[in-house]
Amino acid sequence: MKYYLGVDGGGSKTYTLIVDEQGNIVGKGSSGNGNHQIDYEAAKANIRESVEAALAQAGLTREQIEFAYFGLAGADREIDYRILRPMIAELGFPRHEINCDTMIALRAGTDRPYGVVLICGTGSNSAGVSPEGQFFQCGGFTYLYGDFGGGGTLCVEAFRSVIRAWDGRERPTLLTRLVLEDLGYGSVQQMFDDYLDHNKVPPLRLAKLLFTAAKEGDEVAADILRRQGIELGKSAKAVIRRLVMESLTFDVVLAGSIVTRGEGDFVHRYIREAVGDIAPAARVVTLEVEPVVGAVWLAVEATGAELPPAIYESLRGVAEFSLA
Repeated sequence: MKYYLGVDGGGSKTYTLIVDEQGNIVGKGSSGNGNHQIDYEAAKANIRESVEAALAQAGLTREQIEFAYFGLAGADREIDYRILRPMIAELGFPRHEINCDTMIALRAGTDRPYGVVLICGTGSNSAGVSPEGQFFQCGGFTYLYGDFGGGGTLCVEAFRSVIRAWDGRERPTLLTRLVLEDLGYGSVQQMFDDYLDHNKVPPLRLAKLLFTAAKEGDEVAADILRRQGIELGKSAKAVIRRLVMESLTFDVVLAGSIVTRGEGDFVHRYIREAVGDIAPAARVVTLEVEPVVGAVWLAVEATGAELPPAIYESLRGVAEFSLA
């Protein structure tokens, strides 16, 4: 029996999945941040922890893994790969490959060997592959280098909107009540002083409150989410233009919690409008499986093997990653 291992290392969590050649899931593992750009030592430890948990559950050794595929946030440039190659080599898999997490999300979301992917989770990133195999990445390097959005930005936008509404620079917003309740403060003044005096950082979970407020008609929250959608649309356009895919039929895969689990159409419609403007035959699809499934498929395909279509459909059922 042959076994394949896939890893999805993101900014908040790392997932590992092992399947056999018949497509049966035999091992799972999870841990925290897997992005070396955020914290190298933590990412190294978390990737190892996730992998070892999956191997232990499967009762397998590294030598029994036919191929291991690592889709890692932060695997953006050659300088990143110089850091990641020895890190992953230390795990001891005889045959493995490292790629950016955008590629496993794209593979999990489309049956075509080409397309575009927009990731908006903790951070944001976009990339695409043309039918000729040309790759282009747009973003993924934080706000300073042109990005906007992802939970790391949106939680700050929610927090600062409350401050701005309090001091009069912004319209009153439902976010004030939601944020104060979530953080446990009785007033904005109390929150302001505590965060400023102790150099606190807003937690990522505040990003979810934007959807709650927007769903209830809050214009401040809706405007922030609108900007997120517009920016993702701009990224999609940039990738499509660079790869000269305007006239092609392909999928634009949306991945990451902000675009897969957010309520309402506060972000998606602006992405669809942007994509429709430049590539009318393209289809915007929301990823409905965990990206780690794409890593497993790429591990299988890296060996030249192919899982039966029924098995592909079976693995598409991994919509939520549970260790059970």
